[in-house]
Amino acid sequence: METATISCVAVSIRHVTDSSAEPAVRGFLHVPDEKNGDGLALTHGAGANCQSKLLTGLADAFAEAGFSVLRCDLPFRQRRPQGPPLPGSAAADREGLRRAVQVLKQTTPGRIYLGGHSYGGRQASMLAAEDSQLVAGLLLLSYPLHPPRKPLQLRTGHFPNLATPALFVHGSRDPFGSIEELSTARKLIPARNTLLEISGSGHELLPRHASDVPSQIVHAFCGFFS
Repeated sequence: METATISCVAVSIRHVTDSSAEPAVRGFLHVPDEKNGDGLALTHGAGANCQSKLLTGLADAFAEAGFSVLRCDLPFRQRRPQGPPLPGSAAADREGLRRAVQVLKQTTPGRIYLGGHSYGGRQASMLAAEDSQLVAGLLLLSYPLHPPRKPLQLRTGHFPNLATPALFVHGSRDPFGSIEELSTARKLIPARNTLLEISGSGHELLPRHASDVPSQIVHAFCGFFS
């Protein structure tokens, strides 16, 4: 079997009409030679950046399947190379995701999807709840349902307003929410959604014995959104 040819280029883009000091769209664009016409904007969690092992592997796997993939740094990470988001930065991070989607739409004629790991996925889902027409679907990796050992502090307030189809990918050992807790929370979402469980995985979704996790996710994604 031949391996798909993929170009990966660094990108840093500002809207030419934007005179503010807001961060650029910054990251890496994966462009396959044989495109399927669709695109995915993909971002990271609170403790990582767009060069994490999970995002890099996923971007390559989606590009091999024909998707144009923009894996990007959230605005908080552009401002600070390390450390979690500061309080009050979430709105700016969602705006950064909106801009990433807009940039991808300029070069991608088909459907645009938005995905993120942990904090990035939460912000992606909140953005979609605010604007149901922004993207065709969501890829929510290790959704942080609640802080570890604090199951009553649920982060599901926007779920009843989520009209965008979503694929959740969750590890069976994730301390931010069990499979059972997430299955219950998903019932709050009016949009079509499903769950891919990664057995034996924690919050990072990459157990040592399962190097095929990115391909599992791409397969589930294409099946759900076909």
